[in-house]
Amino acid sequence: MSLDNVIQEMLPEIEAGLKQVVTDGCNPEYPELRGMLAYHLGWEGEGSGREAQGKRIRPVLTLLSTQAADGDWHNALPAAIAVELLHNFSLIHDDIQDHSEVRRGRPTVWVKWGVAQAINAGDVMFTLAFRALHGLVKTTSSEIALEAHRILQDVCLRLTEGQYLDLAYETRHDLSLQDYWPMIAGKTSALLGGCAELGALIAGADEKRRRAFSQFGVKLGLAFQVLDDWLGIWGDAALTGKSTESDLVSGKKSLPVLYALEKDHTFARRWQQGEIRPSEVSEIVAMLDSAGAQEFTLSTAEQLTLEAKQALKDAVGEDCKAACLEELAERLLARRR
Repeated sequence: MSLDNVIQEMLPEIEAGLKQVVTDGCNPEYPELRGMLAYHLGWEGEGSGREAQGKRIRPVLTLLSTQAADGDWHNALPAAIAVELLHNFSLIHDDIQDHSEVRRGRPTVWVKWGVAQAINAGDVMFTLAFRALHGLVKTTSSEIALEAHRILQDVCLRLTEGQYLDLAYETRHDLSLQDYWPMIAGKTSALLGGCAELGALIAGADEKRRRAFSQFGVKLGLAFQVLDDWLGIWGDAALTGKSTESDLVSGKKSLPVLYALEKDHTFARRWQQGEIRPSEVSEIVAMLDSAGAQEFTLSTAEQLTLEAKQALKDAVGEDCKAACLEELAERLLARRR
């Protein structure tokens, strides 16, 4: 079965599970609170629908990992629902901290309901994630469910550490390339690593295979973020839906920027002078190119991609059950084409 067919089979069950958890977990006496979650998850409000819901990459990764580790993906649905709720909790809070007014083409939760209520909505989403995860007691065993809780709790710590670093870096002017990796390891790759490990755990994989699945997800997340940094400067805005000026104008300390800060004194001097105006972006991009930042970023993404593929091979060998998982990784890492 093709990846598209598998995803089309999985998505309705993921969506139904998410809606069930939100409905069961929210007090019917407070419909507005449930409405905030339903709005953020793309089910209700102006502009709701498939685009507003996002791609549900993390739950699909969890289910495909279970399948690749010789398990029944249906048993992993509670974990898939949990990781999607956890991801969306982090988005609601990130939007507040980053002052982001738009998410998936619509006003963010804090813009519509205010900061205080958006924090509450995020807290509910976080709690419901672990409530959903408890469903593993019915589809697997108490032992697996307990271990799954530990994995997801560790992921939560890594996520918040990554967000802490992201916020702390905004006012620092002494960052190096080495500082970049722990930040994106927390913000981006920790949850993907957790998704892959949870899938393997639920399939009954031993600890060695679980570590390989986790490493696959971690490397996939690192490569995904590095490529995202490249797209933020050199990507096609018509394809990505994101301005190629915003990362530089906002002063984002992405991988190409940190590389150029170390390699090009002219670029470093201009960067330290402060805000970059939109009219300067083409000149700044030329400086990045001259410093070799684009080549470095792409080569780093390619190396991490190879490492992700090797980790997957370590986890499953040549098993054809991993074909869909490998294809999903290829799609996520082929966004420059």
